[in-house]
Amino acid sequence: MRVRLEYGVGHMDVDLPENAVVVRAGESHVEPPPLADPVAATREALANPLGCPPIRELVGPKSRVTIAFPDRVKGGTRATAHRKVAVPLLLDELERAGVRLENVTLVNAIGLHRKNTVTEMAELLGEDVIRRVGPDRVVNHDAEDPDGMVTLEPSHLGDVVTVNRRVVESDLTILVSHAAGNPYGGFSGGSKMPSTGLTGWRSIRCHHTPATMARPDFAPPTTGSHFRSQLASIRERIEAAMPQPFFTVDAVLDSQSRQLGIRAGRIRDVEEATWGLARCRTEVTIPGPPADVLLVGMPRDFHYGRGMGTNPILMMQAIGASVVRARGALRKDPVVIAASACDGWFNAEEFPPYAAAYQLLQSCDHPHAMVNYEETFCTQPKWINAYRHEFGYHPFHAFSMIYMGAVARDVAQAIYIAGAQSPEHATGMGAIPTATVDEALAEATRLFGTEPRVLVVPELSKPGYHLRVE
Repeated sequence: MRVRLEYGVGHMDVDLPENAVVVRAGESHVEPPPLADPVAATREALANPLGCPPIRELVGPKSRVTIAFPDRVKGGTRATAHRKVAVPLLLDELERAGVRLENVTLVNAIGLHRKNTVTEMAELLGEDVIRRVGPDRVVNHDAEDPDGMVTLEPSHLGDVVTVNRRVVESDLTILVSHAAGNPYGGFSGGSKMPSTGLTGWRSIRCHHTPATMARPDFAPPTTGSHFRSQLASIRERIEAAMPQPFFTVDAVLDSQSRQLGIRAGRIRDVEEATWGLARCRTEVTIPGPPADVLLVGMPRDFHYGRGMGTNPILMMQAIGASVVRARGALRKDPVVIAASACDGWFNAEEFPPYAAAYQLLQSCDHPHAMVNYEETFCTQPKWINAYRHEFGYHPFHAFSMIYMGAVARDVAQAIYIAGAQSPEHATGMGAIPTATVDEALAEATRLFGTEPRVLVVPELSKPGYHLRVE
């Protein structure tokens, strides 16, 4: 069969065996239907929260409220996107309860991602929300703000807990998030939202680290992993310091970021109510036996930003995330082939520390050795300044991406980068460059001694499924 793969800014057509299994978002799986009226469904969720009273009983006229929402990496910007629907309805609820909007702050929960611009904020929330609250009350989380962060006691698992000060000082903190399939801990939303989006790098590195990500329970992605337990324990420690627990409004999203269902209330109750539907969207069973080869098509630009598919660290992270998602449908020691332009463009504007992190990685015998450099690298003033004031990713983000790439390196017996325009950057990530997918498949045939069974994910730019075999 002929399959079209994403590749750089275009595509690559490849011929594959007829028994190859191709998985495309929105095509390979019958997803639950999107909500006909997400506005009405959100109102219904707010009127009937799980595990707590409605918002009007949680606040009063003098209450200070923080509403945290996810950044540009997830959720889309359509008129009915979850953020654009939920935030105005939450403001309505607060005003009906007597809360003055000058006491409400909207916080973009970027975690260690780059801060979003004024224009991007308007795209995420809508101009009306910005005007209604006032632009000075729509802010980015800043994990390096010495006055804006507070350090709490460690979680019951011993993890560091540093969190945005507004969270613990507000009378109520509301989260708007997505229960969407994620290779880190199964799903976004729930405890993952505050534990990664509103914390500091020393807190995030407690779970975005080889000590957690190299555990056997990390892949395939599951809500029963140690990673997920760490997220919950950090969230619990934060809530212990708050006037009252988080109130969350989570939407289950389909592969086009449309709402399938919406629940509101306390995080644990909302997780229990949304994960079942999220599994129906995310988890897909394909014909067996397990595949020998995972073949992925990689565009130049996708969710983390421009150049994600050419920046070698992010290229390998995407491969690692793909292996995690497909782990249940692969043999124990698969071969991975990525069609990636891999031209060595790091996009220093958005990812300023990445080229230096890549060079540091070249001195390590294994990506896990990067843990020895975290403290000195991630506290360098130039990288902190780029994160705080120049819309760049935080330096630890590069380390966490390297650790996800290491998951693929440790699982696969070989990783090939087909079509690498800068072969040395593929080699620098522990991969093998080849001119074409055909050459990589020939190498896989040699390794296995027979024509391999191929599992194909042609479009990494689209939300992925978590795969398993019958």
